[in-house]
Amino acid sequence: MTIQYYWRPGCPFCMMLTPKIRGLGVPVEEHNIWEDPEAAAQVRAVADGNETVPTVVIGERAMVNPSIGEVRSALAEADPEFSPKPSLWQRITGS
Repeated sequence: MTIQYYWRPGCPFCMMLTPKIRGLGVPVEEHNIWEDPEAAAQVRAVADGNETVPTVVIGERAMVNPSIGEVRSALAEADPEFSPKPSLWQRITGS
């Protein structure tokens, strides 16, 4: 399972989500919508015509500005064998 991750430079929401997505231990294809017109069109197709990022696509499911919990849930739905790496907080606290 590969995460399709759409972002743009300077987006604060992207800056918060990017390291969390990368830390899941799942392949990620990152698409800068300012450099890739096809990526921008994909985002507009799932975000009511807007270029709202971050946008994450996992299988058939597209999510606009999702939380990392929503991303984890989508991965688990798409692949029941999915076992994400624990977050930094989980590693520190053991929870």
